[in-house]
Amino acid sequence: MSFCVPNRAFYAHGMSDVVALAEARLLTAFGEPDARAAVTFLGADRIEVLRFAAADEGGDIVRYATLGMSAQPMADPTAMLADPVRGPRAELVLTVRAGRADTDQVLRPLAVLAASPQVEGVVVAPGASLDTGAPLWPDAPFTSVLVAEPGGLVEDLELDPPRDPVRFLPLLPMTPNEAAWKRVHGAAALNERWLRHGTDLRDPLRAAVPLGD
Repeated sequence: MSFCVPNRAFYAHGMSDVVALAEARLLTAFGEPDARAAVTFLGADRIEVLRFAAADEGGDIVRYATLGMSAQPMADPTAMLADPVRGPRAELVLTVRAGRADTDQVLRPLAVLAASPQVEGVVVAPGASLDTGAPLWPDAPFTSVLVAEPGGLVEDLELDPPRDPVRFLPLLPMTPNEAAWKRVHGAAALNERWLRHGTDLRDPLRAAVPLGD
């Protein structure tokens, strides 16, 4: 499975109105994707991953955004019946520095995370940890991500009531030690530690933040 050059006419065919609106919001925020790919899981809608090239003060970066997760609202796994209209909706966004690792291999792990609400009944929300069970890309020191607060990169997409807005949730890769520390101390404490140590969360090969001081 690999990325291919965009073919928007093909991918737009049959998309729900919510997913089409989510794609438009992503393109407004990041411009045209330079590649995209689709993954289909048994019992779930197709998930696409779009790749956007960009630059910031630290050099070139690449963003990976899911598309399709927002087609259905996420349902509380304890609910007797899932509401087909109401409930949180989201897409996932991962930002890394380009050229330092084969981060394009994150395609399938990202698609698995995006499909988890449909396949496993997971409700993805800020502060949650999502475990991929394997490195995010070859030789990556990360096997899980922290779901960050939305709004910084892509504005929420408001939908007609009673549908909830689509939130574009940033993902912050965590090393196994960071993930274990976060389970004990919480997401806010890990974010504070990253900030205090000036951790470059976009570095695809970074070491774990010091956890013992």
